[in-house]
Amino acid sequence: MAEAYLNSVGKGLFHAYSAGSHPGGAVNPNSLDVLASAHLPIEGLRSKSWDEFAVPGAPQMDFIFTVCDNAAGEVCPVWPGHPMTAHWPFEDPASFVGTPEATRRKFVEVFMQIRRRVDLFISLPLRTLDKMALQRKLAEMGRNKAGAE
Repeated sequence: MAEAYLNSVGKGLFHAYSAGSHPGGAVNPNSLDVLASAHLPIEGLRSKSWDEFAVPGAPQMDFIFTVCDNAAGEVCPVWPGHPMTAHWPFEDPASFVGTPEATRRKFVEVFMQIRRRVDLFISLPLRTLDKMALQRKLAEMGRNKAGAE
């Protein structure tokens, strides 16, 4: 959901990729439904391993955001180019157990949290912050629950 939203609102300034340590093989249909309901493009979205972005010839990353609650404890690959990293924890809506209606609400809730965090990110004065100040801001955004609620 973050990939589709950032690519849409980033208006060419960013090219986002979403990947995981243990991809499910297909994009969750609930994610696709929420994105389509938000009028975001879903064509070309696919389940990807983060390994494909840690090899020679992979797209150059400037920022890496881990987003699932359990990702902070995982060992991440060494990323080419040494991008800035931050952990922005969100509950994984795919692990939610409930009725179809409650599950859809959980996906919408997490999408709205991601949306607010991405909106904060793209509002940062990226060109005027030095690298250390920017890294502090990104880490702070991950700790600040107000940006996620």
